[in-house]
Amino acid sequence: MRTKLLFLGLCCLSARPTLAQVEPAAGQWKTWVIPSGAAMAVAPPPSAKATRAEAQTVLALAQRRDTAAQRQIRYWDAGAPGYRWQAIAEHLSSDPIFMWRGQTLMNIAIYDATVAAWHAKYAYRRTGPAGRRRSTACVALPTSPSYPSEHAVAAGAAAAVLGYVYPAKADSLRQLAEAAAQSRVLAGVAYPSDVQAGLDLGRRVAAAIIEKAKTDSCDAVWKGTVPTQASLWRDKRPPVAPMRGHWRPFVLASGRQFRPGPPPDPAADMQELKTAKRTQATMARAFHWATGNQWGEMLNRKLFETGLYLNAPRAARAYALLSVAAFDAGVACWDAKYVYWGIRPNQYDPTYQTVLPLTPPFPGYPSGHATLSNSRATVLGYLFPEDAELFLAKAREAAESRFDAGVHFRVDNTVGLDMGRKVGLEVIKRARQDGADAPPPRKVASR
Repeated sequence: MRTKLLFLGLCCLSARPTLAQVEPAAGQWKTWVIPSGAAMAVAPPPSAKATRAEAQTVLALAQRRDTAAQRQIRYWDAGAPGYRWQAIAEHLSSDPIFMWRGQTLMNIAIYDATVAAWHAKYAYRRTGPAGRRRSTACVALPTSPSYPSEHAVAAGAAAAVLGYVYPAKADSLRQLAEAAAQSRVLAGVAYPSDVQAGLDLGRRVAAAIIEKAKTDSCDAVWKGTVPTQASLWRDKRPPVAPMRGHWRPFVLASGRQFRPGPPPDPAADMQELKTAKRTQATMARAFHWATGNQWGEMLNRKLFETGLYLNAPRAARAYALLSVAAFDAGVACWDAKYVYWGIRPNQYDPTYQTVLPLTPPFPGYPSGHATLSNSRATVLGYLFPEDAELFLAKAREAAESRFDAGVHFRVDNTVGLDMGRKVGLEVIKRARQDGADAPPPRKVASR
């Protein structure tokens, strides 16, 4: 038996060094939608007798851990509790505008649920099964109390919110959540009651986020008309998301808070575009930034580089802040787009050929890439100040890629970068009030 358990412990190569106690004060951090972490009451964990019975269940599962179980464990243990859910959210929709809404709601739900979980964890301080029998665990041993499970909390919150946004996928998302939660029991680091309490808590927090989402105006129907002036944007395709500027933002007072002045006459910018030299580098930049979620990948990389993927509250906070920065920047940018109906270069001069085969089906001024990129770069610089200049340089590159692509005038990018910076600073202002930057509580010496 000892040999078998030793083998099971070694077969999971994902085990990592343990850390100091993880964020014991995170249960007090300011939440986005629920009143506080304490507001979501969690019933006490089972009795000592019931816990001993659960420990036998965990041990039995460890002894039967097969290849399929190991694969399930590795998949969900790959990063922070919310890590896998980022890609899941991104692949649910081909429309990036509405995908951002779902991902933002999801990340706010994961963050609020994690704060509530941390409040309960340090109220009950339950030791997980690995603390009783370390040989059952095949992943890094958690250094926070086990009840409720943070992976189950994130899964319950994420699946419920995404199921609301994409109702046709609700059942498959629920099954994914249950698999994520069960992976912690299979890994030997959570009791069945830990994950059930986590799923229940995540779903309760998600219900509060969903009620909030029902009033965010994202389902408002546009009743306007496309202007017919030759100097304004025009397209045979219907304009995309003309009501986005009226969506309720999270940190801005409204979409018009940073509304810029009207765009200047584009004659000079048009001449600059027509004389700009196209090179392999400019074309590569244009196509690179036209696809994919580079900013989400940058955050994932920084979480892994800094080890914060092992810190569930910090990781959840970072995902939420980056999502809010993108969401509010999008609202502000679209407000200006549909106030001014800024013309695109190939509309202003029909002889001009863009690098990208299609121009976006919405007005050009200001640039969405510039606005959203600089808002996220500004927030990432706050979260990881050692790379702040790198993030800002990436935002400028993303903005310049739209000039390289021929789909934006220079002024679209300049104004978008300025708006994005302002939105990012508002998100940082909110972040500095959430309690996460406060120094850890001082320990009182015992007498």
